[in-house]
Amino acid sequence: MNSRSIAFTVLMGASLAAGAQAPAAAAGGTSAAAPAAVVAPARGPSLDLALEAAQATLADCTARGHRVGVSVVDAAGVLKVALAADGASSRGVQSGNNKAVTALTFKLPSGQVGEQIKTDADLAARVAANPSFNSRAGGVLLQVGGEVIGAIGVGGARGSENDEACALTGVKKIQDRLK
Repeated sequence: MNSRSIAFTVLMGASLAAGAQAPAAAAGGTSAAAPAAVVAPARGPSLDLALEAAQATLADCTARGHRVGVSVVDAAGVLKVALAADGASSRGVQSGNNKAVTALTFKLPSGQVGEQIKTDADLAARVAANPSFNSRAGGVLLQVGGEVIGAIGVGGARGSENDEACALTGVKKIQDRLK
């Protein structure tokens, strides 16, 4: 047995042993594992609306001749949907996700963050310090009554203004049904 298979066996054994304790805890027994905390879901678009927005965004960009990646995140930054056009680059897909996260984090469209960093050194340093931020246009907010409930990010079009135009198509598609 080589070291890789030994490590796999040890990990599997530990996983199985931990799993065997769970039924005992459920039946009132004791378990070394702490119970999982129940976390309320973050506010954001439903999965159906997130998918609809992403599909509308992708269709718009495809019709414009762009092969992009589209991400929709909820208010906690949890990825609800990620779609990539046929032929989209991995860099474009990641860029779309990063733009959504940037818009959500700063509560501004990602392109506006990009404009602000030109005159705000502290903001520029924050953005530069986090590889998950992308301050080019393409990340737009989902809002209900002024409250940010998520974001759509698009990456991969030639010219980030095209990313943003497609993202806005997705927002418009679902805006009146957001809660």
